[in-house]
Amino acid sequence: MENQQSEKKKLSFKEFFSLGEVGGYFFRKKDPNRPSNINIKMMHGVNKISIVIFLLGVIYIILKRLL
Repeated sequence: MENQQSEKKKLSFKEFFSLGEVGGYFFRKKDPNRPSNINIKMMHGVNKISIVIFLLGVIYIILKRLL
């Protein structure tokens, strides 16, 4: 058991701050097989707005602490 835990891969700084899933959420291609209606479009729009506001808030808090 201890051997398995010690073999766990530790994340590097670059991997920790990678924006793969978030970036993919904003910049993905349109999938023609995915259903599309007004409810789904509105839901994704609200999700994108909330992600942007959250990231702006985190940046604001970091800058406030540093300055």
